[in-house]
Amino acid sequence: MANLLNQARSIISTPPLAKGPGAGAAEVDDELADEASASESRTLAVPATHHGDRLDRTLAALVPEFSRNYLSQLVEGGAAQVNGRAITKPAHKVRAADQVVIELRPTPMSQAFVPQAMPLAVVYEDEHLAVIDKPAGLVVHPAPGHWSGTLLNGLLARDDKARQLPRAGIVHRLDKDTSGLMVVARSRPAMDALVARIAAREVRREYLALAHRAWSGPAEREVDAAIGRDPRNRLRMAVVDLDRGAGKPAQTLFQLLQNTEQGCLVRCLLRTGRTHQIRVHMAHLGHPLVADALYGGAPAAGLTRQALHARRLAFAHPITGQALDFSAPLPADLAAALAACGLTMPADDTAT
Repeated sequence: MANLLNQARSIISTPPLAKGPGAGAAEVDDELADEASASESRTLAVPATHHGDRLDRTLAALVPEFSRNYLSQLVEGGAAQVNGRAITKPAHKVRAADQVVIELRPTPMSQAFVPQAMPLAVVYEDEHLAVIDKPAGLVVHPAPGHWSGTLLNGLLARDDKARQLPRAGIVHRLDKDTSGLMVVARSRPAMDALVARIAAREVRREYLALAHRAWSGPAEREVDAAIGRDPRNRLRMAVVDLDRGAGKPAQTLFQLLQNTEQGCLVRCLLRTGRTHQIRVHMAHLGHPLVADALYGGAPAAGLTRQALHARRLAFAHPITGQALDFSAPLPADLAAALAACGLTMPADDTAT
């Protein structure tokens, strides 16, 4: 049997080369790369019903978020212990009350996860790709704390093609509480081309943000500030000085749309794809997003999730070259928050 873990590591560590102005030689969205490096240790007690059963079969019953095949690969890769002893044979027989510790690791292998039917708003679909309007609250890819109920699980349930692609065709990510548009691949040539175009900054990703305080400074501001892990809080990202610490260059264009004393409505155009990039740069400017507690925001105007919406997605079709341009209306919670702040969407909200 092929070692799927090695395949997974290969996919993670060898992104396609990018071409185009300003693109790094192998730059992919940091948000996907971050998920690939996380893991979760889970401790389980073997129930009496699995006394004398194989370790992999027992794990499949106790960790239903993963397929038995992938759990077997984790065991073979040294990720399991039984009563404090490393076990690398999936056929190892367990006993009732044995303590099993398994290190659960994210993987790009779609076959590792179970399909889960869920309603998905499909804006566009052809044989090579689909565009999804993701609701706030939906996690994109399985990761520690969210191994199931993700967009990936939903894609596996609705599309047989997704099972043949790494990450079910997911090529970029939105935070759990960010709503809006995402493109997912439905063929391997389309996936490779989309990853390369995102790296080359040839995919236009435009967001709308509702932020605290009246906007100050020029109506259009280009922020060029590197982002890295916050040394004071590893759950956060922060603007960093590359001469003094680890990080990566990050650029975002901000355009003021409307302004009041209560807050501001801002269009955000990503130049790069760093983790939490818009949220970090807006906080850096002194305008944390409404309800974004991680970066200094607070609930307001009825919002309890960060006020960020992926409004527009534009790119050349990866196979046909046809120009595609999609937009998603504001979800009800964000539209109500704008109204509560005395803000409205301008009649012409097309970015320059």
